[in-house]
Amino acid sequence: MVTYIEVSIPTKNSMESDILVARLSQIGFEGFEEEEDSLHAFIPKTLYDESGLRETLLEVKGAEHPEKRSLFSSQEVEPVNWNEAWEKDFHPVILDDFCAIRADFHEKIFGVQYELTITPKMSFGTGHLATTYMMLQAMRGLDFYAEKVLDFGTGTGVLAILAEKMGATDIRAIDLDAWSIENARENMKANHSVHISLAQKDGLDGEAVFDIILANINLRVILQSMGLLWQHLDDNGVVIASGVLASDEQIIRQHAANTGFLMNILFIRDNWMSFSLKKR
Repeated sequence: MVTYIEVSIPTKNSMESDILVARLSQIGFEGFEEEEDSLHAFIPKTLYDESGLRETLLEVKGAEHPEKRSLFSSQEVEPVNWNEAWEKDFHPVILDDFCAIRADFHEKIFGVQYELTITPKMSFGTGHLATTYMMLQAMRGLDFYAEKVLDFGTGTGVLAILAEKMGATDIRAIDLDAWSIENARENMKANHSVHISLAQKDGLDGEAVFDIILANINLRVILQSMGLLWQHLDDNGVVIASGVLASDEQIIRQHAANTGFLMNILFIRDNWMSFSLKKR
């Protein structure tokens, strides 16, 4: 079992919490619990870098000097039961009559086109619910029938599973994290998926060309992967992405334009945004 470091960070408001979740996700933190005036972030002990954490917090908090207000406290914790945290705080995600995402401990949801059973093994902040919701909104407007789809950073596998339910017959789901791969495999089994191939890997090298690429990840990975996204996207294809803050729009636009993409903002929700990329 993995031993974690829990970092507790005083926060001023939900916007600061959202920014912290986005930035900490980029340096290895993988679990978050939000309270009214604090954020609790979890990272495997082997990945914990206190100086990197301090640098990230100072970047987010700006001129706020650490001697005026403690930046954070930390403690080693026993392996975390993420499922227990989700059962306490996680509620089904329902998007109109289009789809519903529920855990296996929730009652069945009727009256939607697509119902997915997704039981996460990790605890995230509310920002991740916002980005997932926007990805669902974006997927609703696409035709997945017989399309070749890549779910880049699959996590729980939710987007790959929905793509299959919407008619995609050739789906590739990849993620760097072994825990995510295990979780995605369990969720794919629970949803009787048969058209999804799953692989643990840290990038797009060696992948094929896809009609639709789904990427609910983070700013660092999106910027680092921009060229590979272009390379692995069909000339008439589309990338749908989220996991980034609305305040990061300009830096993403710049990288997209330099790569040869046209970028379009799709939705903004709770300080987070989703967007599409198409080749010029």
